[in-house]
Amino acid sequence: YWSETWKTIVACNNFLDHIDNISMSDDTKKRMKADVRTLRAYHYFYLATFWGDVPLVTTVLSLEEANSVSRTPVSQVWEFIENELTESATYLPETLADSELGKMSKGAAYAILGRALMSQKKWSEAATVYKQIIDSNVYIVEDNFSELFWEKSEYSKEILLSSQYVADNFSHVLPQYLYPEVNGGWHQFSPYNELVKRFECIDGKTIEESPLYDENNPYDNRDPRMLYTVLISGKSSFQGREYNADPSSDSPDRYGKYSVWSGYCIAKFMDEGFNGNLMNYGGNFILIRYPEVLLSYLESKLEAGDAIDQSLLDATINKVRGRQSVNMPAVTEKTASRLREIIRRERSVEFAFEGLHYYDILRWGTASEELNRQFTGMKLTTDPENYTASAVDKDGYAICQRRVFTIGKSELWPIPLSEIQINANLTQNPGY
Repeated sequence: YWSETWKTIVACNNFLDHIDNISMSDDTKKRMKADVRTLRAYHYFYLATFWGDVPLVTTVLSLEEANSVSRTPVSQVWEFIENELTESATYLPETLADSELGKMSKGAAYAILGRALMSQKKWSEAATVYKQIIDSNVYIVEDNFSELFWEKSEYSKEILLSSQYVADNFSHVLPQYLYPEVNGGWHQFSPYNELVKRFECIDGKTIEESPLYDENNPYDNRDPRMLYTVLISGKSSFQGREYNADPSSDSPDRYGKYSVWSGYCIAKFMDEGFNGNLMNYGGNFILIRYPEVLLSYLESKLEAGDAIDQSLLDATINKVRGRQSVNMPAVTEKTASRLREIIRRERSVEFAFEGLHYYDILRWGTASEELNRQFTGMKLTTDPENYTASAVDKDGYAICQRRVFTIGKSELWPIPLSEIQINANLTQNPGY
């Protein structure tokens, strides 16, 4: 990730170093610069999030210069990101024509800026930025949650930014990795049960609180997004084929095979309308959606200490929960500690597998709880004390990996050793 990110930043720097030498409309040039500066700031956002202090490089370097750069304090990197996005947004359009899909818009720049401000706990400034996106009236919450991630929805007004793919020309292979084997895939991603447990029951209460929850039938009466997000044995089907992970069956997706190590399968992104080569898919991958704007605005208002009323809840979190295909009960809680829990759960289930949760738990300071524990998989038995076919916990769920997160170390990633070996000025993060 380090090397690929720097390749993109170098390409942006090269563009910005030379664009002024090209004869073209001044307005076009400003727009193109804003596009590239926003892209560069977006990549610096991830560098700052994952590594903290990183070299802040804004021009193409000679080999000697590149091999002697030092790490810039992360506070200066955040300041750079904020300035770049604020200035660039001035020259970016509020709306994009379909032919410009994938370029930067004002909304995309502000959404990235909002993430950067939230990372620094600049809550009031973040709320102001998110309110500008909301007040633009450009974006919506789509009614159909599952189809939003299919190729046919690429032009949805819920999407602020997405990675662009085109079959045959610039395709990707995500379906091959995601699809269960019965559908021709490799089933190489298996969600943990800890995510599945996060989905509320249909009464809007958690599984610990709801009278609708039955431990012997844990997948009944749950938030519809659970089955839109995760394939569950005996409950899910895809393209007319039932998903079966029963370890006693002869299903190619049965629990116990290496690739089916949790018994679950990712359902989100699996396109019911796609019947082509799984190694040649042209569906875009969403990077920022409007529900993130709404939930981030509410969180920023809450953490800034602003008053929370029902109209604010209805305009934000309840718009997300209330989409037609989800239709979860409205949130009415206004107590800060309880509402904080609800917002965090909502983000984890709404944006599962979209790349937001890791960012969230780092900035919330909960990564050591989330990532330092025993993880589990599908429900294997209702009689765990007498089940001997494989290891299960006290509730009968498959025991999967034990993960370790070291406080004071794991919050940041290590600078690659190969970089430090060629540049004595690069220091390593603590603990590595």
